[in-house]
Amino acid sequence: MAGFFLAVASLQVSCIKYQPHELNPVQTERQFRARTLANPGLASFVHAQAGLGELPWPPAKLTPETLTWIAYYFHPAIEASRAKVAAADAAVQTAGQRVNPALSAEGGYNKTPDSVSTWAVSPAFTIETAGKRGYRILEAQKLAEAARIAVWESAWQVRGELRKALTARWAADSKLELLRGEESIRKEIDAIYQKRLEAGEASNPELAAARSELAALAVSISNAEGEQATALAAIAEATGLPLSALRETPLDLTAFSNPTSPDALPLLQVERAGLLHRADIRRSLVEYAAIDARLRLALANQYPNITLSPSYTFQEGFPAYALGSILETLPVFHRNQGPIAEQEAARREAEARLQALQARVAGETEAALTQYRVAVQEWIVARDTHLQAQHRREIAVQAAFRAGEADRLDLTQARLLTLAAQHAMLDALGRAQTALAALEDAVQAPLSGGLPTPRPETTN
Repeated sequence: MAGFFLAVASLQVSCIKYQPHELNPVQTERQFRARTLANPGLASFVHAQAGLGELPWPPAKLTPETLTWIAYYFHPAIEASRAKVAAADAAVQTAGQRVNPALSAEGGYNKTPDSVSTWAVSPAFTIETAGKRGYRILEAQKLAEAARIAVWESAWQVRGELRKALTARWAADSKLELLRGEESIRKEIDAIYQKRLEAGEASNPELAAARSELAALAVSISNAEGEQATALAAIAEATGLPLSALRETPLDLTAFSNPTSPDALPLLQVERAGLLHRADIRRSLVEYAAIDARLRLALANQYPNITLSPSYTFQEGFPAYALGSILETLPVFHRNQGPIAEQEAARREAEARLQALQARVAGETEAALTQYRVAVQEWIVARDTHLQAQHRREIAVQAAFRAGEADRLDLTQARLLTLAAQHAMLDALGRAQTALAALEDAVQAPLSGGLPTPRPETTN
């Protein structure tokens, strides 16, 4: 009996001990506020992933590509997904664990004149039948694979958030540039009316109208500056950086000025990319395999496990050996029909969900591609027809001005009309970029340069 208690004590000593790990929100926030582009780990990560070689770091300017890699390094949603992968991998280890043996012991004596002592030791070993352990492992492995795909999916969502924020910042920058150009022209118009009023060639209402338009333009400029600041805050959130880390480095968003031609995106290939490439479709396929493994486990649970229990008994000076066996959970009242039916229904549901998802993806992709084609055509018309016509008109007014057939007010108003055409072209280009982002989200594949595809197998 002393050996039995010694064995129990040794098992207790070898057990894993609890390790406390407390969260400190104040320290976490302090660490977040201290993040900068000068982080050496960030530099190594970006150089390794983007293949930037010996590019100086921090960079002199931030491009969409660089900002995307920064987001992949810092964004907490991606790290949360990677933590789920670690939990899923641990579940694979749990699924592979065999049933630990049991050990029972007893001792005593009988009240005979000789007071003979008696004691017995009986271990028990469970043998799982019908491949139950293998099915548990298979299910856990498939769920772990789904968790890894979810990391890619999370990274793609981060990429989408960043692209949306970058598009908003590019639109605000472009709009503000045009508004400031318009402000300069309207100040010229104000000065022209002021001189005409002094010369008696204009009325007070005309000057008041010009100054009212200038005041309204100041409000538009203030709104555009607010849109700039809001977009920069959204970029900081999407990259996982504090706003202060982005204020000192200029942004290079020229990549948004030239959208990809729709001719380079044939519908059939784009649809096929979405149906085969999307993370949610790949994850659904893996989850279906996990449910199928769960069904096979439910079928295997119809067959009882076997427990072998050899025993050694010492009584009245004579040892005795015996081998006991137990069939666990005999299928007397049922043959596990309930769980089997549940998993069969779950498998049919997973199949129906996958088919519905594929149909939805196909519809979303076709609609997004059509919308993108319309938006790009609208931008081309605004650029090559409307804007070019207005440029020609401005050139004609300039020639008339030089010939003395038009005055300076006519020239400034022609320049305003050119700016209005540029505004229309910019709005059309913004809609094209929004449609392109929707198309990329529909197929979950990059269709334009500047924002790389996530590599979830890497971590910071």
